[in-house]
Amino acid sequence: MKPSDLIDKYIAGLADWRGQMLANIRKIIHDADPGIIEEWKWMGSPCWYHDGLISVANAHKDKVKLTFYQGASLPGKLFNAGLEGNKWRAIDFHEGDKINAVALKVLIRAAVAYNKAGLLRKH
Repeated sequence: MKPSDLIDKYIAGLADWRGQMLANIRKIIHDADPGIIEEWKWMGSPCWYHDGLISVANAHKDKVKLTFYQGASLPGKLFNAGLEGNKWRAIDFHEGDKINAVALKVLIRAAVAYNKAGLLRKH
């Protein structure tokens, strides 16, 4: 199965609010940058890449967690979890939370720009 098909299946298997939340997050990610590609990693985690890893999503019992690989280096006030890490930062979405789509798109684009800048530094 292709990663996008596995993610479709994962979302469909989340019959409660978490499935719709993850579907909305996924759409925002693709709306932010159509060049982002989907992967399926770490024994069942949807991941998004563009010139490197952007983010990983996981549905937990009481939340959907969207973790940014280089979150500590990115701007924004959306992060509300993993703030003590040296690299990773996350956004925990709980039932009833509204997604700030504009701010999330800005954050995703900043992550893509960060990855692109890293590639330039390597050459």
